[in-house]
Amino acid sequence: MAKISINLATGSLQKEEIIVGIDLGTTNSLVAFINPDKNPQVINDTGKGVLVPSVVHFNAQGDAIVGNEAKAFLITDPANTIFSVKRLLGRSYKDVAGHQDTFSYKIIDDETEALVKIRAGGKFYTPIELSAQILKELKARAEHALKTPVNRAVITVPAYFNDSQRQATRDAGRLAGIDVLRIVNEPTAASLAYGLGLDPNQQKTIAVYDLGGGTFDVSILSIQNGIFEVLSTNGNTFLGGDDFDRAIVHYWIEKNRLDTHILQEDNALMQSLRLQAEAAKKALSNQNLYNEKLGDIWCTIDKQTFESLIAPKVTETIDSCAQALRDARLSITDIDEVVLVGGSTRTPYVKQQVAEFFGREPHDQINPDEVVALGAAIQADILAGNRSDILLLDVTPLSLGIETMGGLMDIIIPRNAKVPTKAGRQYTTSVDGQVNMKISVFQGERDLVAENRKLAEFELKGIPAMPAGLPKIDINFLLNADGILTVQAIELRSGVKQEIDVKPSYGLTDETVEKMLIDSITYAKSDVAQRMLIEARSEGEQLVYTAERFIEKHGSYLSTEEISKTRKHIEALRTALQQPEKDEILKRTDELNEYTRPFAERVMDVAVSAAMKGKSIDRE
Repeated sequence: MAKISINLATGSLQKEEIIVGIDLGTTNSLVAFINPDKNPQVINDTGKGVLVPSVVHFNAQGDAIVGNEAKAFLITDPANTIFSVKRLLGRSYKDVAGHQDTFSYKIIDDETEALVKIRAGGKFYTPIELSAQILKELKARAEHALKTPVNRAVITVPAYFNDSQRQATRDAGRLAGIDVLRIVNEPTAASLAYGLGLDPNQQKTIAVYDLGGGTFDVSILSIQNGIFEVLSTNGNTFLGGDDFDRAIVHYWIEKNRLDTHILQEDNALMQSLRLQAEAAKKALSNQNLYNEKLGDIWCTIDKQTFESLIAPKVTETIDSCAQALRDARLSITDIDEVVLVGGSTRTPYVKQQVAEFFGREPHDQINPDEVVALGAAIQADILAGNRSDILLLDVTPLSLGIETMGGLMDIIIPRNAKVPTKAGRQYTTSVDGQVNMKISVFQGERDLVAENRKLAEFELKGIPAMPAGLPKIDINFLLNADGILTVQAIELRSGVKQEIDVKPSYGLTDETVEKMLIDSITYAKSDVAQRMLIEARSEGEQLVYTAERFIEKHGSYLSTEEISKTRKHIEALRTALQQPEKDEILKRTDELNEYTRPFAERVMDVAVSAAMKGKSIDRE
């Protein structure tokens, strides 16, 4: 007798697999699927709520706690509780240097273009690992609610995310045990949720206004023949509902004449005030006065005062809308639809200002917290082939990339990218005076090139001899409709150029592709661990080289003790580099960085002082 599985959650016949849509947000994340009635639906697992706060806490044992349970630790243990990790995805320290005070946890500063790392509980984490923890929680909730394995997903990102940030999002999915079928722009997903773009005959220009907890962006999209094109995007990655909360907190501090110095020391009180301000903001969407007490502090504010406090920030967002229109070379009359996304668009004043600017009522019928995830679920349904009315363009079956230091695979065109497509990245040299660069092209999903399929290799010759890090080498991949890949390398300062054509999918059976994909998920954890160890070693070796060179060149500006201590730190790092312990290498790298940072500033001060006197010192 054949057994038929029934999904107890939905009452429908059990499917082998469901492809879900995931909105990986700065403040909150959520997951959606297409229900048996063919409608997109968000998942609320066992009444925990639809929204999973994008917060990760590490306890004393180093175990990760994610979501609602982790949120409480923002007050009690802020140093080991990570929030807003999306802002750090695919970013170097230089990208976030001006915003370090926004985070209560330690971001490692190595003053290079290397991607940021976060220290919590004595360990070092990348934003990819932390995002993977959030995705694992979403995966677990979806599987529990649907009683079905969830191994494949569409994940959304802001339209302004660059290639590095998109790849980091893919890597986070893979580390969480999810095959990321497509990275979709959030404004595209929101438009799909409203049915915009599902009709192939529809031609529209849409403005998507997305104001979340920590970020704001506006995107102007053109839809033709079911294809979404981002005409322009504008915004501020450090503007959102959190600023509304902060404005209320500052208002209460002034009204209650609170000592700002005491508040700076009292992290718990500041967090409590912030949470009270958040409650006030939400309440003022439906009432005219908020009046509560926090200990001896009166937390009172009326709607008119609140709106006057947030007006400058809302005006900033409207200015961004005007700039986005200018960038797209369009006027307000060219916009056919306006879509609201993000919880902060619930504030009536925000909605009113958007409507006034665009001269039309925006779409806000769908919950603005859920609209992106619901659109991602629709995109997942399209990819699953369940919508026969929508044509799926050809996609590349496996990722294409090049080999970088330590035998790592750096993906340039991710799998499932639409064909034809083009993408590129910029690289530099790692050794002083390097004049040639070997470029090896690979196809596959594993982190080490040794596990992937080599397609071609060529050499870029004649790079001008310069110090390491100075040459700028663009490597571009162009994949045409016939599946021919052209790889081009060009050194921008000199114009030296080389290119090669390869056919990436030649000789690969469907079974081989499938095995490569399964292996990439099976070995994701060990692959990422290996990648991180190699990256830590590369970074450590580079720092040893730089520090020794600095002593040789500028030793006269250092005391004997400083030189001695620097050498001790270098030796400690050298010893760590021989061990397979990533955290130990990063710890020693961090210590050497911290100790030597003032030296570079000292040399710079001397250089500036000498220049002011009309003298000069040796340059590197």
